[in-house]
Amino acid sequence: MADTLILAGQNATKAEKYIVLLPQLKALVEGEPDLIANLANLMAAIKEAMGFLWIGVYFVKGNELVLGPFQGPLACTRIGFGKGVCGSSWKEKKIIIVPDVELFPGHIACSSLSKSEIVLPVFKNGEVKIIFDVDSELLSHFDETDQHYLQQVVSLMETLL
Repeated sequence: MADTLILAGQNATKAEKYIVLLPQLKALVEGEPDLIANLANLMAAIKEAMGFLWIGVYFVKGNELVLGPFQGPLACTRIGFGKGVCGSSWKEKKIIIVPDVELFPGHIACSSLSKSEIVLPVFKNGEVKIIFDVDSELLSHFDETDQHYLQQVVSLMETLL
């Protein structure tokens, strides 16, 4: 794939941006066997196309999540099982959308700029292996559209495991 993304126009809807981006993400990882390289490029491409504050992954290692490839401000390096939004998504094995992180019980403030968040578990053989985390500096930024299309990114990640 070329080293430049084709981006949807400035006036494109969120869905239109994802629709343009998804085939490029698939092409980006095609033929590359290295998980870290693929996740790093996926995070960079999504951040560039969607303009999120922070986007990255955490790997399940023992009883905690350990920071993996990301784009954005500095991040928490380790998160305990069931702690914060990421740890809760891991524990509950489900997608969590948080319109206002200040109202989420036990939220871990890795960046004071983050106002809303969506977290998606990535599975292999029924077990959570990766937590995919996306933050915005805007309140109530994430909705069913993000969930729908980011779940497709999760499905792509699952093929890489």
